[in-house]
Amino acid sequence: MAYWGFRLPLFLLALACAPFLFGATREVAYASASASGDDPSGPDRFTTIQMQVTIYEWWLTAWEDNEVHCQIFVEHDSLPTHNEVYDRCGSAIYDAWVSKSVACNLEQYWLCKGYYWQLVDEKTIERTLAVPLPDAKIWISLEDCEEDESGWCTGEFPRLVLVGEEPLPDQAINRIQGLVGSDSFSCDGARCDFLLNATAPQGIKMVFWAYSTYGDTSPVYEAIVRVILTDDSQRLVQKRYVDVLSTQWTGKPNATCSLAWQSFPPSDGLPGWLSTPGNPDGLQSDVSYLYLAGNLIQQGAVNVEACADGGLTADGTASPCGAEAASVAVLEWQNRFDTLIFDVARKSEVPAQLLKNLFSRESQFWPGIYNERDDVGLGQLTEHGADTTLMWNPAFYKEFCPLVLGRSLCESVGYTNLSKSDQALLRGALLQSVNATCEDCPLGIDLERADYSVEIFARTLLANCEQTGKIVENVTGNPAGQAVSYEDLWRFTLVNYNAGAGCLADAVQAARAANLELNWKNVADSLLPGCKPAESYVNDISQ
Repeated sequence: MAYWGFRLPLFLLALACAPFLFGATREVAYASASASGDDPSGPDRFTTIQMQVTIYEWWLTAWEDNEVHCQIFVEHDSLPTHNEVYDRCGSAIYDAWVSKSVACNLEQYWLCKGYYWQLVDEKTIERTLAVPLPDAKIWISLEDCEEDESGWCTGEFPRLVLVGEEPLPDQAINRIQGLVGSDSFSCDGARCDFLLNATAPQGIKMVFWAYSTYGDTSPVYEAIVRVILTDDSQRLVQKRYVDVLSTQWTGKPNATCSLAWQSFPPSDGLPGWLSTPGNPDGLQSDVSYLYLAGNLIQQGAVNVEACADGGLTADGTASPCGAEAASVAVLEWQNRFDTLIFDVARKSEVPAQLLKNLFSRESQFWPGIYNERDDVGLGQLTEHGADTTLMWNPAFYKEFCPLVLGRSLCESVGYTNLSKSDQALLRGALLQSVNATCEDCPLGIDLERADYSVEIFARTLLANCEQTGKIVENVTGNPAGQAVSYEDLWRFTLVNYNAGAGCLADAVQAARAANLELNWKNVADSLLPGCKPAESYVNDISQ
């Protein structure tokens, strides 16, 4: 086991730790202060199988001269994919094939443009294939931590534990090794325990890997660990607050986007606007939304016969009389999405209150087109916003793209490698999926589409948090969490969502160039005039 937060010569470390270690459970293993110095080889495990493979030979031929411009061999019976054409024919032929080839009437083939495919040959061969075997892994957890209601460990000796996992039968993990900060450690067997002392506020980096009797090692994993101790001198046993940022962490889920940013949330809990209540009732609001009231009046959902002005102002929002008449309908409508927001928040881990505040500011919960602009849906998505979602949330792209462009194309290339026309088609489909305007539906709204869009906007926020982290990292040269607090990174994300990456990047660069701390006030003050409305936007949502 090891202590973090101070460094002493080894003999002093042993003496200094003895009182604290006294009474620790017998199974706690001691990690040596020096490792063997071996470099991890990484996973290197596979087996071979014999199988028959059919090879298909395709020619890409030009209609104009019937000349073969590219020859491709593939191992599937469908047409070559975009990736295969790009890799094996080169960018020039690929671009010409994508841009010039159009559907053709074979009865008038002399009018055809671009290229066509010819299946020339197919043959079956016997091939020895290398099949990868599952890698060894290490999981990181916390033991002997009796948490109080605020998440603080009240146990006397909480431990951080690394446990190796060997999935192959008849093989075992025989050593775990790594670094805590600049100090190396090595533990025999498949388990390594650490007693915890306070770390710096930004935590300490941990790198670790496992050796297997198979002869290789696990991948090299990383974690950032933060340990906070109470400063209450009256306590016989100090409480500890432990945060671990790692893909291998098995404890309570990390705060949303904290892994991407390598940023710890505040130890005293998240602010209300970044929280998810215990149940949907905690999201209820009772705001008098004039734009929402105006739409309900225009759709005939509110009786405004008693209003001399018809309940509306010139810009379509509710007048004072209309707002009073629509108050019950407005209250019901603004809370109709609460259960769905709550469920999506639990699934996506995007804070439920953040989603609700975003919808409040963007659309007042009316999921159509705002004043005939290009912004659509509960979160007022734009084409630029759709581009961000598809580019910065690859998992969402893999789910959504096949619904529009087909599985073959979407699995062969990422969003940025699609043709410009396919990218535009995908963005348009995404915008349409969140636009609930429907002339033939009750109240002019397709409620099923509105409900579906809640998850889309959650995934869009996750895309924006990824892009925000990269912007800060590009400017500072370090993970975003080393320069900006967790709360302010969410504020930066809202700037990115509302005003775009250019506005955020310019403001962060300007604050950095002026040697200012990268906090919300300094970055907001650095927003260019055209981006300045984002400041009030963020402040409204982060109330």
